[in-house]
Amino acid sequence: MRDFSLDVSESEFDTAVLALSRRVPVLVDFWAPWCGPCRTLKPLLEKLAVEYGGRFVLAKINSDEAQAVAARYAVRSIPAVKLFVNGEVVDEFAGALPEGQVRAFLDRHLPDEAERLRLSAAGIADPLQRAELLQQAASLSGGRTTIVLELVQALLDADLVEDAAAGLETVDPQERDDAWRSLKARLDLMENAPTVDEPALEARIRADAKDFDARFALAAARAGRGEWAAAFDQLLDVVLRDRAEARGKARDTLVEWFGLCPDAKAVMSARRQLSMYLN
Repeated sequence: MRDFSLDVSESEFDTAVLALSRRVPVLVDFWAPWCGPCRTLKPLLEKLAVEYGGRFVLAKINSDEAQAVAARYAVRSIPAVKLFVNGEVVDEFAGALPEGQVRAFLDRHLPDEAERLRLSAAGIADPLQRAELLQQAASLSGGRTTIVLELVQALLDADLVEDAAAGLETVDPQERDDAWRSLKARLDLMENAPTVDEPALEARIRADAKDFDARFALAAARAGRGEWAAAFDQLLDVVLRDRAEARGKARDTLVEWFGLCPDAKAVMSARRQLSMYLN
């Protein structure tokens, strides 16, 4: 425990907390001997400091003996816990929180290697490269659901339907939430996308802008390839040109596909046009 947590006096604060936090996050626990909740929280924080294996250092400060530091950081009640990174408080909580909530607090700010890979992947445009990093992250994390779902999305973006289907099946049934169901619906759409003669469909539409069957078929083919903006355009044209059954079908399909499309800008633009056409 001595490697990951230490008692810090007021005179040591700048060195043991502020300077150290420029190399590793420092979790400061303001406590006092007379504080009952402190006696509950302190051993929990010590345990987590060991369990997290150096991803943060726990600094324990007796607020009765370090009143200037406590005042400097507006400690009004204890236990008060503040996380320092690069010499600044980045987050804090008060009171003896349950272990699960303390872990969630730490995990928001202390990404492990798998999480760092996930964050790196988010900035990569090429879906194959993104999937490669996410595969590494999923393996390192032991199949963490959030990472697996991002991997499945990258695989779908890369049109690797079978790999995406296999990834979805690895998610525990109890963790199959709305995000999982949305990806499953997108997978089903891609697996069932019709094989069509797209140039022929485009020719039909040029000849008759109200050939709605051609527009629906073309939209489905493009959505199946992940070309969402192009798919939305076809359905929006149906909404614009029809006032009967086809319009309702196009509207309902758009609303369904908005939940499947990973391109937020494309969804926002199509939503705006849909609202304009309907009003």
